[in-house]
Amino acid sequence: MNIVIAPDSFKECLTATEVANNVSKGILKVLPDATICSIPISDGGEGLLESLVLPFDGTLQLIEVKDPLQRTIKSTYGILKDGTTAVIEMAKASGLELLKEHEKNPLITSTYGTGQLIKDALDKGCTRFIIGLGGSATNDGGTGMLRALGLKFLNKKGEELREGGGVLNELFSIDISGLDKRIENCEVTVACDVSNPLTGNNGASLVYGAQKGGNNRDLKVLDENLKNYANIIEEMLHENIGTIPGAGAAGGTGAGLLAFLNAKLVNGIELILETLQLEKYIKEADLVITGEGKIDQQTLNGKTIAGIAKMSKKHKVPVIVITGKIGEGIDEIYDNGVSAIYSIVNQPMDLSEALKNADILIESCSENIMRTIKTFRNS
Repeated sequence: MNIVIAPDSFKECLTATEVANNVSKGILKVLPDATICSIPISDGGEGLLESLVLPFDGTLQLIEVKDPLQRTIKSTYGILKDGTTAVIEMAKASGLELLKEHEKNPLITSTYGTGQLIKDALDKGCTRFIIGLGGSATNDGGTGMLRALGLKFLNKKGEELREGGGVLNELFSIDISGLDKRIENCEVTVACDVSNPLTGNNGASLVYGAQKGGNNRDLKVLDENLKNYANIIEEMLHENIGTIPGAGAAGGTGAGLLAFLNAKLVNGIELILETLQLEKYIKEADLVITGEGKIDQQTLNGKTIAGIAKMSKKHKVPVIVITGKIGEGIDEIYDNGVSAIYSIVNQPMDLSEALKNADILIESCSENIMRTIKTFRNS
């Protein structure tokens, strides 16, 4: 049996490679002669370096940056073999993975560290950027990132604003005179894992702000603040970036990149799948197993599973999804190429226990799936 294993990471516990390794262990317990092709995937969020840099002989760069709460940390980005293409994974500098639960606060978290990664790559001669926006802890419209690259965000008194999306209601003007001039000669491609606009009911704040630590009041404030941000950008540049699909990615960082770095937003999973040439492996497969930490109605908005299912459906290859949590509104997923969804949680347990034992749970779930398949194959 020819099986392609192509999972995303399980947030806060396992990388995509670790997930794939544990799925493989479960399969081989039941079908030791199975032919397995393991391809860790990222949709533009966590795991982008793992998917794009390491498999293609790129190098990782280790530098000090500011985390979402402005603490100094060590972070990484990649430079591809050509020496001029930088791969920036926003989560490495501005991600939820860097914060403890009680530290999450989208009113004050900043993307400044992501800007530092970009600046360091510029210093090393990079002129092409692939920037993955998933997994951010921020809702500042990318203002922190842009500040690190030379922009100033000013109130009515001409004073610079504090970090975070909670103060964007005070934004009165944006001084772009200090923007790093090297940006003009760069090509910036943004790998988005979502297609949400900047504001509104389907925008950055109201859809994703809660998982970044915001309460209902915070989310309304953040949404209004991003509207002010978008209005000022439109006055300056005569361009309405707020309604562009993907502008709401990473708490509005997509909008900031569009407006000031002349970025091109692309579907993250499509970029990754094309680069990895996954289709040539899928069309030869008997089964595809993919997965991520949570499946819900957002899964179809440019996520890993949606992209893989679409490709597999084209070649009539069944897709099985494993996940830590099955949320609401997933029925449509079955109409888009997914054959079945399995939760790895096999008994009542709290989140901390599930995260701690995720490797064992994934292996066990995969083993049970294969036992079922083997039963029907032999019947």
